[in-house]
Amino acid sequence: MNHYLHTLGRCVVVLMIILSFSGCRSRNDYFLVGQSEQRVELSRLFEMLEAPDASYESRVVLIEQITGELYNAGYPQRMQVFLSRYIEDNPDDPYIAYYLLLLAQHYASEGATPVATQYYARIVAAYPDLVVRERSVHYRALSELVSLTPNEEDRIEYYQDLITRFPDQVDLGQIYYHLGQSYQELGRWDEAFSTYEKFLAHTNTQIPGKPDAHRETQTLVNLYNSERDWTMESIDDLVAAIKHAIWIQSPNRLLRYRSADSFFAMSWEQEEWDFNSQISFDIGAFLLRSRVRFADELDVSSNVREAYLRTWNWSYRINTWYLYFRRIDFPADPEIHNNWEWAGIYFGEAL
Repeated sequence: MNHYLHTLGRCVVVLMIILSFSGCRSRNDYFLVGQSEQRVELSRLFEMLEAPDASYESRVVLIEQITGELYNAGYPQRMQVFLSRYIEDNPDDPYIAYYLLLLAQHYASEGATPVATQYYARIVAAYPDLVVRERSVHYRALSELVSLTPNEEDRIEYYQDLITRFPDQVDLGQIYYHLGQSYQELGRWDEAFSTYEKFLAHTNTQIPGKPDAHRETQTLVNLYNSERDWTMESIDDLVAAIKHAIWIQSPNRLLRYRSADSFFAMSWEQEEWDFNSQISFDIGAFLLRSRVRFADELDVSSNVREAYLRTWNWSYRINTWYLYFRRIDFPADPEIHNNWEWAGIYFGEAL
């Protein structure tokens, strides 16, 4: 993270140059802004801040008040200059990490995400943690970094810090889910799926924007832990093999091609993850009971990712079954990634 420290050092220099050209008659005149009452109040606050007997603890309150006055007066840039100057002039202040946090939050609020990210990273990398207003400064910085940092390796480090240092303050299920995604993004598959299994143990966790996160993750984990020997590279070869098994009425051969991961059998109105969609009947018995027929071609609704084959004569109650095929999205195993699998059955005529 040395590039963070270098960039921040340059930011401080730039801000101090701005101050040096401000034409101030005294050290703090540049910050005496706003209406007359605001200027009087700021002058009073600066006098108290620079008093010889001002403790570091009392300065926290004064600096918060000064930054608030500058911001409310419509001078956020001068507020940033003030904080930067104080940090530069008082390197031994034990609350420097908190003042960096204030700077980072203000840059983030203005949309200057890269600068804010650099300040948050500097807090974690260069300063010990402290508690202000009953909240850990490092925790607040890490909570922002996991969403702001563009580097996956750094993000993994921040997630791990949150898990190790603040397990009681975070939703561990959410952290494990996003950590697993970061591992997956980098192709670190063993770590990704080990982390996903930890996420699955947190059954009550909700992932914003991902209502099916548990089901989708469980499917991936099941696939990762399976033999993955039921797939075929070509949809034509897979369908031909299944047609042959149906024609010779061989349950064993037919079931050889069924997905061992998450095979479903349901009506068109059901959802795949519905508990009742899990297959609980003997397909072979239906195959042997009557002469099943199948269409010569795949259904017209098929595409490059999904395909349907209409079959019939399975049962007098539900005569028509559509066999459903899909490509496998699983880069963890290049040998089967983008292969095809027979994933399920839809009962009845297509809607």
